Amino acid sequence: MTDATTDAMTDAASRANRAMMDRDLASAALGMVVERDDPGHAVVSMRVREDMTNGFHITHGGLVFTLADTAFAIACNEDDTVTVAAGADITFLKSTRAGQTLTATAVRRTRSGRTGLYDVTVVDEHGDAVAEFRGRSISTNRTI
Repeated sequence: MTDATTDAMTDAASRANRAMMDRDLASAALGMVVERDDPGHAVVSMRVREDMTNGFHITHGGLVFTLADTAFAIACNEDDTVTVAAGADITFLKSTRAGQTLTATAVRRTRSGRTGLYDVTVVDEHGDAVAEFRGRSISTNRTI
């Protein structure tokens, strides 16, 4: 593959992801920031607010999952084909609190036919692992 072909694929994926994220009201409401969106690789950050904590005053696990899922969605939408989650698992490793910034980094492990496997690591502002997420994707017949 030539550099020009790779650049064109990256540009198409970035445009598709920008369009997807422009319509993603949940991620916007949570204050997520896309730091990187390359085919098969994405980085998304989110500052934890008080209203994102549970009854123990720690970050709600569902919101950690949501951050990881957003990075996964960006990484697996590598072209103009709509790709969605077929399933995902998360392991929580460390609790966090309001005021902290979490960063999710998603990386493609494999993609074959219509399916893919992606790993997402969520870290805090010190680089300590907060969660590990594994997502399984499936490409649809729709285009963005």
